[in-house]
Amino acid sequence: MSVDKVKEYLKQFGLSDRVMEFDQSSATVDLAAEAVGVEPDRIAKTLSFQDGEGCLLIVAAGKHRIDNPKFKKQFSKKAKMLSADDALRLTGHAVGGVCPFALPEGVKVYLDESLKVYETIYPAAGSDSSAVRLTPEELFESAGAIGWIDVCKL
Repeated sequence: MSVDKVKEYLKQFGLSDRVMEFDQSSATVDLAAEAVGVEPDRIAKTLSFQDGEGCLLIVAAGKHRIDNPKFKKQFSKKAKMLSADDALRLTGHAVGGVCPFALPEGVKVYLDESLKVYETIYPAAGSDSSAVRLTPEELFESAGAIGWIDVCKL
């Protein structure tokens, strides 16, 4: 159901035809890289963090991890990831398929600089067996991102 919602959402950007669905899981960076056939860092993973009563999402290159001091400097708070239940409730997408598309109003999306080195990247498309092929610029626009930030380390 969530993939259909994402496809419908991406139509307004002319990107719905780029959604890929797999017979295998793409719920982790390594599984997604295998399903798509790319190196793991080209998987644009969406990480969900608490932000008051809501959440914020950071999309980063697959093997990069959040650097806690950089996160705290950027957001003036400690990084606290959402539980699986809270991720589903606050983003509308289950863990493994959390993506920066078709989100409830008020969810803030940021893109990490780690994505900029790739011509094409592959975020999830609303399920644990989907992805969508985008350029970093297309991701920025279609996700309604607030900005590019530097909060990761390799």
